[in-house]
Amino acid sequence: MTTFDSATSATLLRGTPVVPGVVAGPVVHVRDEISPEAIERFGDGGFADADAAMEAYDGAAAAVADDFTARAAAVSDGAAAVLTASAGLARDKGLRAAVVKGLGEGGGPVAAVRAAVDQFATVFASMGGLMAERVTDLRDIERRLIAHLVGEPQPGVPVPDEPSVVVASDLAPSDTSGLDPERVLALVTERGGATSHTAIIARQLGIPCVAGTSGVTDLDEGAFVVVDGEAGTVEVGADPDEAARRVAASLERRAALAAWTGPAATADGVPVKLLANVIDGPSAELAAKEPVTGVGLFRTEMCFLDRTEEPSVEEQADIYAAVLAPFAGRHHVVVRTLDAGSDKPIAFAAHEDEENPALGVRGLRLSIDNPGLMDRQLDAIALAAERTGAEAWVMAPMVATVDEAAGFAALVRDRGLRAGVMVEVPSAALLADRMLEVVDFLSIGTNDLTQYAMAADRMATDLAYLTDPWQPAVLQLISMTALAGAAADKPVGVCGEAAADPLLATALIGMGITSLSMAARAVRPVGAQLSEVTQDVCRAAADAALSAADPMAGRAAVREVLGH
Repeated sequence: MTTFDSATSATLLRGTPVVPGVVAGPVVHVRDEISPEAIERFGDGGFADADAAMEAYDGAAAAVADDFTARAAAVSDGAAAVLTASAGLARDKGLRAAVVKGLGEGGGPVAAVRAAVDQFATVFASMGGLMAERVTDLRDIERRLIAHLVGEPQPGVPVPDEPSVVVASDLAPSDTSGLDPERVLALVTERGGATSHTAIIARQLGIPCVAGTSGVTDLDEGAFVVVDGEAGTVEVGADPDEAARRVAASLERRAALAAWTGPAATADGVPVKLLANVIDGPSAELAAKEPVTGVGLFRTEMCFLDRTEEPSVEEQADIYAAVLAPFAGRHHVVVRTLDAGSDKPIAFAAHEDEENPALGVRGLRLSIDNPGLMDRQLDAIALAAERTGAEAWVMAPMVATVDEAAGFAALVRDRGLRAGVMVEVPSAALLADRMLEVVDFLSIGTNDLTQYAMAADRMATDLAYLTDPWQPAVLQLISMTALAGAAADKPVGVCGEAAADPLLATALIGMGITSLSMAARAVRPVGAQLSEVTQDVCRAAADAALSAADPMAGRAAVREVLGH
């Protein structure tokens, strides 16, 4: 939405707030085009035969995948997970088979790559949900493959000559992962929302970000803008002096948040558990250095995205032990069993040819016709806990019924571990009190819960207002689940992206949520924010958010409660 402020003669573009912070600077646009002249000069490549052309393609695919893997090694948690998934997609055998078919139809490797990606992108888009989100990744891989084939530099975000605001229709994981926060003041995209890949990586980097901002790509290169990542606005034509004042105040605020060292508690001394989301041993070691009280989400599937065969129990135990060890004797680690399927296909677990994988056989449902997969993973988790002496809690994703929860809990307890389930399916929230009769804890995955509750693809720009975790209906489901936890005297945490929002965190604690799990980079701002408010203020923030008419009204109401 675009508005005009007559008092300041400024144009205001509105989007979805993702990462807070006020910055001001010139616009720099992401350029995704590969030189048409270079593609024309390359032509069909002049290869002797299709085998020679495929050898060139295989070299390009390996180089692109290796680049993604290298970038993943340089970042952590969610950013690394997204890049690792892209590496797997670049190596995908199905994509390669489609390129082989395209070469057989003539036209050379560039045309074959384009046809293959078009085919996959059409299929992914038609699936909707999380699979549709991979279309951006596919297009990024297409550009990188073609650039490698024709000998052009890799496309992506330019390195600004001065600190700038990066503007794009959308950003691929490879675009955002290598950004230099010293040069990139903020990220603003026309597409996407609060749970998109760009949002996840922007939180990792701590760069102010606004997504789903209609009209932002029409801004002139170099135009001076003020980006407010908390209000979700991009202001064009602002007074430079006033902008400088707002930026200075924001920097002071952000510095104070970053300096917080814990322990986590409200201003009146009520303890709060702040936990980290991790994907492997290195990310767990980094998280252990932050002021956290454990791990609230270990995404085990991220360890196996590039595996074609299921690892043995011993090998899995080694991987899990690397995550448990940094917290042994100090804090517990919540291990999520494989959340394979949909946007995270694992060769040894996923079902093929599903019409809608986001609503298909994923998560716990994989064990229905393959119970050994679950048994072996639980054996490995138990073995890792025994080796390290760490306290492991285990939860299952995509649980929809009490019977599913009870069956899973029995398997976990047979191995001497605490059992929980994720609340991602609305039915789990509606039945939270009954779920808690059979499990030890609940953890709310707000990304999927929002998408399923609002029946909206989180990558559909026109529906970004629906896939906002501040939606009152979503908050009602969270509140309902928290109340059930309080009645049962059992923990109920939030491990989705909503936990990383300092503003929303106050409302979540006010609803009775007992722990918040997030990217390690987000812990200090959330902890600092909670330390400034009392439990009564948190409850008032919860009431304000729950009674709001829409997400923007909810944010405004909570800001008013907090005096922001």
